[in-house]
Amino acid sequence: MARTGARLLQKVSSTRGFARAAPRVVPVLDRAVHRLTRGKVLLSALMLPGAVLTSTGARSGEARRTPLACLPEEGGQRTWLLVGSNFGRPGHPAWTHNLLAHPDAEISWKGRDIAVHAVLLRGAERAAAWQYALACWPPYATYQARVEREIRIFRLLRR
Repeated sequence: MARTGARLLQKVSSTRGFARAAPRVVPVLDRAVHRLTRGKVLLSALMLPGAVLTSTGARSGEARRTPLACLPEEGGQRTWLLVGSNFGRPGHPAWTHNLLAHPDAEISWKGRDIAVHAVLLRGAERAAAWQYALACWPPYATYQARVEREIRIFRLLRR
């Protein structure tokens, strides 16, 4: 994406209006496009790399599919970061509760299903991951400033 377009998209995604609308619109569009392209495309990947997380519901025990921004580490071959920003809304997103209860999950990454284990990052490890996340997507700072909770960050490790 052109640099100017990326900056505009980041500015728009930092607004409260985007935070209200995006959770209802982005996942629906992402699921439809992901299904139609057999797992190869996510619309939200225009902003950040994306994956579809399949986790086990913390209460229901049922499979839950959630399109998410997914930041590859080490060239995207071994680990990924998931940032539970919830677009700067007050509560933690449901998928973070699911990963805390059932850390073994799966991601659909560039058309491939990959078994992963999620680890909630804390302390210095979280701080380093947060800096990396901010370098990839500066609006995360705006999201954090809007909420009192610490935004959860998970590292996904291949199983």
